[in-house]
Order: sequence, then C-alpha cells, then structure tokens
Amino acid sequence: MLSPLLIILSIVAFVVHTLRHALSSPLNKIPGPWYAKFTSLVLKWNEFRANRTQYIHDLHLNYGPSVRIAPREVAFASAAAVKEIYCSGGSGYDKTEFYDMFRVYGRRTMFTTLNKDDHAKRKRIIADRYANTNIVRSPSLDGIAEGASNFVKRCFQSIGGSLDLYVRLHSYAFDCVTHHLFHPHGADSLLSSKDEEIMREVTFDDSLQNRLFQHYWPTAHKILGRILYMFAKPRETPLADKFVLDTCAQTDTTPFTLLNRLQNPSYNLDHTDVAAECLDHMAAGIDTTGDALCFLMWELSQPSSLHYQRKLQEELLANPGASFDKLPYLDAVVMEGLRCFPAIPMSLPRYVPCGGRTVDVFFLPAGTIVSCQAYSVHRIDRSVFPNPDAFNPDRWLEEKGDPERKRLFFAFANGGRGCVGKHLALAEMKMLLQAVYSRFTTLPDAAMAPEELGMSDQLISSRPAGQRCLLQFIPLDAVTGE
Repeated sequence: MLSPLLIILSIVAFVVHTLRHALSSPLNKIPGPWYAKFTSLVLKWNEFRANRTQYIHDLHLNYGPSVRIAPREVAFASAAAVKEIYCSGGSGYDKTEFYDMFRVYGRRTMFTTLNKDDHAKRKRIIADRYANTNIVRSPSLDGIAEGASNFVKRCFQSIGGSLDLYVRLHSYAFDCVTHHLFHPHGADSLLSSKDEEIMREVTFDDSLQNRLFQHYWPTAHKILGRILYMFAKPRETPLADKFVLDTCAQTDTTPFTLLNRLQNPSYNLDHTDVAAECLDHMAAGIDTTGDALCFLMWELSQPSSLHYQRKLQEELLANPGASFDKLPYLDAVVMEGLRCFPAIPMSLPRYVPCGGRTVDVFFLPAGTIVSCQAYSVHRIDRSVFPNPDAFNPDRWLEEKGDPERKRLFFAFANGGRGCVGKHLALAEMKMLLQAVYSRFTTLPDAAMAPEELGMSDQLISSRPAGQRCLLQFIPLDAVTGE
C-alpha cells in the first residue's frame, strides 16, 4: 500500500512539473486563452459537442490569425500559414494520429496515410482517375448527368409540397460517386431502397462521441465500451461493407473508374486494400458534396439571396446547353458557397517537422500540432473578404483582389495532400445546380427553423444540425407566367 504522504508528494510533483513545463513553453508567445497553456480539455469538450470549428473561429476573432488552442497545438488562419503547413516541400507537414479514426477495415487509405512518402505512393495510383481530363470525358459526365436528371425528377414530384434536400442530395452524391468508382453500378433509375440504406449507413454517422472517446482515451474505452454502447453506439455499416466488398470483386468495370485502376496487378493491392480505398472515397464523396450542396441551396433560397438566384437563372436560361464550366456566374455561386460553407470546414492537423519551423513569425518546436480550418481562413482577413459572413457570389467576379481571394480559398485544402476529388465535386455541384435552377425557383419551407441549418461538426466534415432541409420547388414557367 502506498502511504498517503507518498501519494500527496507524487501529486505535488506532477503539478509542479506540469506548471513548469506550461510556463516555460516556447508557445507562450502565441496569443490565446490562458487555459490553453495548461489543458486541452476545453478544446476536447467542444469537439464532443460538435462545435470545434465555431469554437476555434471565435478564438481567431478574439486573438487574431494565430492562436494557441491547447498546450502543444496552434491554429492559424492566414495564407502564409496555409502555404507553409500544407504546401512546403510539395505536401506540407506530416499528418497526426487524428487520421487513425478514419482507417477502413484496419487499413490505411490515401487519406489516412500519415507521412508524405506513403501518401505520394498511393496518390500516384489514384490521381489520374480524378484528373479533370478524366472527369470531363463522356463516361464520367454521363453518370453525373443521370444523377442530376434523377434529382430533377424528384423536384417535379415534390411540386405543391416540399423536398428534403438533406436526404436527396446525399442520394444524388451516392449515384455520382458509385458511378465514378464502380460503373456499371446497375441502377438506371432512382436509388433503390437498398441503395438508400447503404447511403444512410455510410453518411449519416452518429458515432462522433464514441469515436473521439476511443481516439483520446483508448484504454478507458476498452474498459467502458459496453456502457458507452448504451449511449453512443460505435459506427456499424454492414450493408455498405457487403456492397463495397462484393463490388470490388467485380472484374468488368470500365477503364475510367477508380476500381479498374486499383485492380491493376502491378500495384500489388489486395482485395481488402482495394475495398478500403473505395469505401473511403465513397463516404468522403457523398458527405462533402451532399452537405455542401445542401447548405448552398438553402442559402440561395433565402429572401436575402433571391436576387443572386435570379442572376443565376438568367445566366442559365441565356445559355441553354452550355457546358457547366463555361458559366461564370454559376462558378461564382459555387465558389461563394464553398467559401461560406466549405465541405470540410474543420482543422486539418499536422506535426511540425524535426528542427522546428517558423509559421506567421512564431517559432514552433518539432512535434507541435498545427492546423488551419477553411471556415476561418475564408473569414478572418476582411481586406480580402469584406463582410465575410454574408453570402455574396458577386465578390468572385471582381477583378480587384482576385489573386488574394484565390490564395485564401481553402475549401479543398492545398498542396500535395489537397482533396484529390476536387474536380469531380465541382462537376457534381455545378451540373446539379445547372439542372435545378434552369427549371425552378427554390424557397424555404415554412416548417424549417433557421437553426436546423446550423453547422454541426462531424470530425472533419459538417452537416446541418437538424439533419433535414425542406425546400419548395416552383417551376420557372409558373414564376414568369409563361
């Protein structure tokens, strides 16, 4: 038995050591709340409450573009910091163990590789399938066009009532991404009920708290796992797992698909590696595109944004049949939507390399966790984005400040580890908006409360807090009286 005196002395020694380390840290020069010197519990509390993004943004508003958020973690929101952390050496700093939460079937995918070399090897296999030259080819665009056509059918069916965009946009993204990954998918019409169950498993993940607890306190999670299961169930995706594993056993996929590329024997990927990569892309592609479109269409439908919706409709009606990438106002709407509601608004953590680095004039020792979050990078510099919380697509059509806006655009991250699916996502967003707003005016359903479209963090992505988004679709001929 340990004596009470020994226990007390041990506690005192621990407290003294903690205080000494906190008070002598080179990070003390960085502004931030006083408690960030001593504990990360406040940060973790906000993560568990699905509020990390807004919490860090509020700190930026109070302390500036460089802010200490934990004893060994710093958040930045400047173009210079983005360039240093994510672009130096091509791929930036190495990822932290935070990304271990996203391993699939116990395997590392391109997204979850931690060091630059492993990421580069996997990216060399995958990148050409997401190159713009591949995306704009007929086989790939045909799948997106079919998905957009199916979505428009839903819009027509909803006339006189409303449509839940949150569900339907994820279904659209599911159609598009499975076509790109696996074509032929085998579905020529709207999602079957089984497909929709798979889509819900992959995207509507309610295991946030469980996954965070397991990541931060793995030993306690093992001990308390059964109790936690009663309150926060771990993520389970049996239908999606079977769908992906079975589909990845196919050998008749067309050349433009990711599966066709991964199955090339020269890459030495086993069946589980291939399935893990595909499931990772499927989940990421559905969540990001579905949520970003949901937030954007909700904003376009607000009374304060109807004049922007009218401008978009005018451009689309004046250019029938135009390619989605030849419409400047459509591009401005999408850019502003991704600025205000980035698909991945949260921090992307990295480790400072050996020897330490200087970021925004602050020297950071090796092992410091650093990050930028798109939500704040898109808002903090008011000289580049005046009135940053306002949705204003017109800002992207101004010649003045264009280079600065582009440098601060972080919706797809930056550098060699930026979003490989950027071109696919932009094509999906633009083709869907083109199909909808050349036919309809959208208005919010009266049953919707504004707080339902608040941002709820989900580890990296975010979703509408109410997990629904009801809009009314009014045919343009009914609006114009034609």
